Amino acid sequence: MSPPSCGEICRKPTKGQAKDALVKIRGIVSKNTGFLGAYVQILTGDAGLLYEEIRDAPIVSPHGHCDPAWFANDEAFANPAALLVVPDHYVFRMLFSQGADLADLGIGSAGGAANPRDVFRLFASNWHLFLGTPSRFWISYVLTETLGISTPLSAATSDQVYDQIAEKLAHPDFRPRALFDRFGIEVLATTDAALDDLAHHQAIRDSDWQGRVIPTFRPDSLLDPADPSFRTNLDQLAVLTGADTCTFDGYLTALRQRRAVFIAAGATATDHAIEAVYTEWLAEPETLFQRLRAGTGSAEDAQRFYGHMLIEMAQMSVEDGLVMQIHGGSRRNTNQAVMARFGRDKGADIPVATDWVRGLEPLLNRVGNAPEFTLILFTLDETTYARELAPMAGHWPCLRIGPPWWFHDSAAGIARYFDQVVETAGYYNLAGFNDDTRAFLSIPARHDLWRRGVALHLSEQVARSACGMTDARALATLLATDLARDAYRLSG
Repeated sequence: MSPPSCGEICRKPTKGQAKDALVKIRGIVSKNTGFLGAYVQILTGDAGLLYEEIRDAPIVSPHGHCDPAWFANDEAFANPAALLVVPDHYVFRMLFSQGADLADLGIGSAGGAANPRDVFRLFASNWHLFLGTPSRFWISYVLTETLGISTPLSAATSDQVYDQIAEKLAHPDFRPRALFDRFGIEVLATTDAALDDLAHHQAIRDSDWQGRVIPTFRPDSLLDPADPSFRTNLDQLAVLTGADTCTFDGYLTALRQRRAVFIAAGATATDHAIEAVYTEWLAEPETLFQRLRAGTGSAEDAQRFYGHMLIEMAQMSVEDGLVMQIHGGSRRNTNQAVMARFGRDKGADIPVATDWVRGLEPLLNRVGNAPEFTLILFTLDETTYARELAPMAGHWPCLRIGPPWWFHDSAAGIARYFDQVVETAGYYNLAGFNDDTRAFLSIPARHDLWRRGVALHLSEQVARSACGMTDARALATLLATDLARDAYRLSG
């Protein structure tokens, strides 16, 4: 006998039914209630009904940072620490904030000799630090829902849980391709440097596996003269394409060639990560390019040139159809001691205020009305959602607002996002959801949290008569899958 739907058991229970209904809800909303803690709200009534309709929808993952080698080689993940702790900056930045040495967590070259079991012990002994954070939900979900681990994580159970995870990882059902299929992933986009040879993507296409893993064109190191390797990268670009990157026209030709290679490999989007949102159209960029190519340009020259190149990238997107993404407002590598010892991207990236209106005005006035162009904006400055991004997306045909990102992809962050953008931008100017993660096993957890947030938001809309259940059901599917497919042109 199939269980009753959330709508059947949750709609306005009497006091006498409430306790029994809650027990049934827990069994329906979660296959394994072990991961449900104070962080996750039990969904009832219309929210429970809407969630049930989208919880098992395919996962569309149009932007993230998983390693394509996982799916090309399909080898077992090395160990629990390498899978759950070392690559997850949400995890190690929290531990670092409480005094942990990143070397003891196996981070960077300084931590290369760390024993994986010791790394996991350090993590498990500090599991309490993650209370109240989305990481607590994601990792709990991975342990119980994905890996089937029922032993509660703690310092006392660290070795036991480590061994249970290691045993799972050794099984063929827990290799990357099998998990990809089990997760119901329809498409997964990686993020790849513009100079990448895309060999792993080619290996995936040459295999008999049917999973759709596609690259995303990330050219920042070729566009930003502030990158320490900028000039070396231009030399490599010349070797790779045969174009003359000592002239500005040759440089543009080389970039177009690399975009074409990515498109041939299945890419549908580009990605740009910038601190200050700034664009400027230069009538004669050659002189500035030559100065920067020679290493004699100033910081202002570098900013102006990169601002110009963002517009060039937008114009190329009009030509070749690649969707453009801008992730703005993160000041990178702010802890100089960590940067010197462990390298880039070690948890010290901090949100900063962002001026989207003035920053994008030159770009939008050049290509923002082009019907062939789509630009998806992600912000870490939540104050801009209602003030800038929603009004902008509510006007410019090219703009879509990306989902809550990085520090804000949480239950509360999702609720704030809907509250600030929908009244001005509507739903159809949003880009759906993407998980934007390196932690492959957390992808279902992140999409589940988003779908819970969608169900809660839409049930509130129904409750205040902003829409009926028929519209709410359609919007739930739209927000869970269809907007992402459309925004990233993934339906083909």
